[in-house]
Amino acid sequence: MFNPLIGRRLRALREEKKLSQDELARIFGFKDRQTVSAIETGERRLTADELLRAVKKLGVSLDYFTDPFRLVGEVRFNWRQSGVPTQDLGAYERVAGQIIAAYRTLRTEVGEKPPLVRHSLRLTKYLRFEDAAEAGERFAAEHQLGDVPAERLAEVMERDLDILVLMVTPSAAGVSGAACRLPDLDVVLINRDEVPGRRHFDLAHELFHILTWDAMPPGHVEDATEAGGATRVEQLANSFASALLMPARVVMAAAEWRTLRGDRLIEQLNATADRLEVTSTALLWRLVSLGLLEKAKARAVPAYAIRNNGHPTEPSADDHSAQKPPLFSKRFVETVARAVEEGRVSMRKIAGALGLSVDDLGDLFAAHGVPVPYEL
Repeated sequence: MFNPLIGRRLRALREEKKLSQDELARIFGFKDRQTVSAIETGERRLTADELLRAVKKLGVSLDYFTDPFRLVGEVRFNWRQSGVPTQDLGAYERVAGQIIAAYRTLRTEVGEKPPLVRHSLRLTKYLRFEDAAEAGERFAAEHQLGDVPAERLAEVMERDLDILVLMVTPSAAGVSGAACRLPDLDVVLINRDEVPGRRHFDLAHELFHILTWDAMPPGHVEDATEAGGATRVEQLANSFASALLMPARVVMAAAEWRTLRGDRLIEQLNATADRLEVTSTALLWRLVSLGLLEKAKARAVPAYAIRNNGHPTEPSADDHSAQKPPLFSKRFVETVARAVEEGRVSMRKIAGALGLSVDDLGDLFAAHGVPVPYEL
């Protein structure tokens, strides 16, 4: 039996059970560990009898090795979260992995191929914060994101960089988002229940991780509330995100920041953050980094006076800019719809993989303006 997933999953299971290749070879009845090594790297196929032996001896289901809607031993996550228990985060990581695996499988089955070349930033872990900020500014300029980069960032990431952007509602409270790296796919997850400004900052922050993954791999978990104590890589990601979303030319043209005081400063801060679709807090510290506001003056701004993205805590029903986006993304939903239309997957199976009912799936197609497949 040849399935490229089997070898990777066998290795992941062996490492999880803390078995050496020699020990696994004895379980299979192989003469040496080289056979195990060849299976794990995909150089040798696993026979049906050997697969059944693995299921029995290693205590897993057959689906563990063959289910394409599962990620095992081939994915790395970087979670941006605040105080999420390890067990809760692990449970949601499995849910997210199933959604990502479903997309990757269906994309292949409908004939979509990943680009041969992966995009990356020409940066190293030795760069300065100013260099990261310059990279953010250049990214926004080179991709023509305009005066409000937040508006088109997700679109550019999916269309030009082949980075899947998924809006999700995490079951683990406290998750803001994540970057996900697979051998053939990059994904960014964003909590759609966050205010727009935080969603946009998390998106730009995770973009930095995706584009610098090989040069400076991020950790598995980062604290989204941590500032001065964050790792250097996270601080660099923050500098990149801040400059990308708030280009210096736009911020400097918005007001004579050095002359503003008290209520006038707060009013201008909220109004400019609203236009840029960022949080007022993020803009406040962007002003400090640009030398337009002194640190002491920034610290003196009362937290209660500045708002998230210029919006009240509870936006009004007609405030469309503050409403949360639909689940996943249009690109994701289009791929699912095409796979259903072509008979690659049933509506019930894909709905189950996404944690939705069939009716919910129909609503999801409508929310993204995607024609409902005939099966529904």
